[in-house]
Amino acid sequence: MTADQLRELYLKFFASKGHAVISSASLIPENDPTVLFTTAGMHPLVPYLVGEPHPSGTRLCNCQKCVRTGDIEAVGDPSHLTFFEMLGNWSLGDYFKEEAISWSYEFLTSPDYLGFDPSRLSVTIFEGNEVVPCDDESRAIWNRLGIPDERIFALPIEDNWWGPAGQTGPCGPDTEMFIDTGKAACGPDCRPGCSCGRFFEVWNDVFMQYDKQADGTYAKLKQANVDTGMGVERTVAMLQGKSTVFETELFTPILAAIEAGCNKQFDGDPETQHAFRVVADHLRSSVFILGDDRGVRPGNLGQGYVLRRLIRRAVRYAKQLGLDEGFAAPIAEAVIANYSHVYPELKRNRGHILSELMDEEKRFAKTLTRGMAELEKVLERMAEHNQTTLAGRVAFNLYDTCGFPLEFTEEICNERGVTIDRAGFDKAFAKHKEVSKQGSDKAFKGGLADASVQTTRLHSATHLLHKALQMVLGDHVQQRGSNITAERLRFDFSHPDKMTQEQLAEVEKLVNGAIEKDFPVTMEPMTIEQAREAGAMALFEAKYGEQVKVYTMGDFSKEVCGGPHVGRTGELGHFRIQKEGSSSAGVRRIKAVLE
Repeated sequence: MTADQLRELYLKFFASKGHAVISSASLIPENDPTVLFTTAGMHPLVPYLVGEPHPSGTRLCNCQKCVRTGDIEAVGDPSHLTFFEMLGNWSLGDYFKEEAISWSYEFLTSPDYLGFDPSRLSVTIFEGNEVVPCDDESRAIWNRLGIPDERIFALPIEDNWWGPAGQTGPCGPDTEMFIDTGKAACGPDCRPGCSCGRFFEVWNDVFMQYDKQADGTYAKLKQANVDTGMGVERTVAMLQGKSTVFETELFTPILAAIEAGCNKQFDGDPETQHAFRVVADHLRSSVFILGDDRGVRPGNLGQGYVLRRLIRRAVRYAKQLGLDEGFAAPIAEAVIANYSHVYPELKRNRGHILSELMDEEKRFAKTLTRGMAELEKVLERMAEHNQTTLAGRVAFNLYDTCGFPLEFTEEICNERGVTIDRAGFDKAFAKHKEVSKQGSDKAFKGGLADASVQTTRLHSATHLLHKALQMVLGDHVQQRGSNITAERLRFDFSHPDKMTQEQLAEVEKLVNGAIEKDFPVTMEPMTIEQAREAGAMALFEAKYGEQVKVYTMGDFSKEVCGGPHVGRTGELGHFRIQKEGSSSAGVRRIKAVLE
């Protein structure tokens, strides 16, 4: 079974169970300052998981494009990826464990669907703790379906519990499904979740039935939800009898493009295979980030920094393979050709993708030159003092500040008879990683992290700003992203030129005029076609026939949106633009406040 067939079969299966098929959301979360990328299928649905009604109903399914970089150092093994596709189905206060688990089992094992041998299926459940009991209900359901206790593993909260978006909020136990690859067990404790590769996780059913309180206790949620996720790449690998995700048609054209640019073969030694996998994964992720309609450019902060890191890691491993400068473009072309029939935005944004990759390659060449110069200075000082060990913190500073890869530092030091204090480097790196992880944990997990009155006001103001910009600059203006905190809004939009002071003043005047008129803010669910016909503003990423929410602010603004809003524009106060500047090529950014 191919990935195309899997996507189609999954969505048809859940449509037959009463689920509405919804579109993949953007990789760049809309109106969400808490997370850099869409990291799971449930992420764009968090407002609906906590009770807001979804325009398409209480049963949903889709194929969501996702980016996660928390395990970036693990990329190169058989299954870890930074970009992946996640098939998911959701119940928003509708069905619960019985239906979710039964349908998962049916889809995995029925000969009409994936047809996995039930004897190869092992599952995990939450073992319970002092606050929440063992999930015996899920165990009993699996037993009734024919999974014996010896293939049901009760695991602790670190493994089988989906936590809340912040310190408090919706959470609950999950049950994960693994396919036994047939590899020999690594030891007596080998089980699903083991890193030896015997068990391949393909699906996870999360049961959001608890609401974590500030005191650490768990109350029952008013609305119990189901949130599931099936990884396309891993499932296809298992369906095709492959031992790694890189052996499927999702990667073979990309790997072939890498082979065409160097004198090495993918099936060479383990070190070469690892480099191939990293280049393929990182450039695939970069193409999807750049190709998103809300795409970003490489930079030094936030999403841009993650993108830059992916591209530069790809460059590092490309050098290891002997790929020449300019290698990224033909590999990106292979990604676009392989995926644009599913994600047409890649073809639509092809020019942007290729130009940004080529520019970043050139910038990194300058970075390497600067890093070489810094390392040469350090080595000269060491020679003057007869030192033969490079301090780990110095090597890490070259890596962190100059972007100079450790492998390059090691290679040059070896040529000079200098060793590197790897323990010191690892210590500095671990400290850096922990700080980054804390920041990441704080950022993820979810939807609109702040539904405060002020954030809601600022989010509502972006609708007025969007319309005012179109009125002043032209209909070419389209939202390209936003970041809203309780203190200010940041709004990115398509426009080629710097705005004049007169234009900014006119935009402020229009927004404040709409606020003074105290328009009612109303919401109407309608199909995407009806929204278009009504003149609503949107990127229109949704599929034909899909239900969306259209918010209207008097006769001033009509826009597709899913976020929280005020009841009337008069609640917003006085709108003031603080700054206007460039965000990326052809994209401007406005920062504004409500006073």
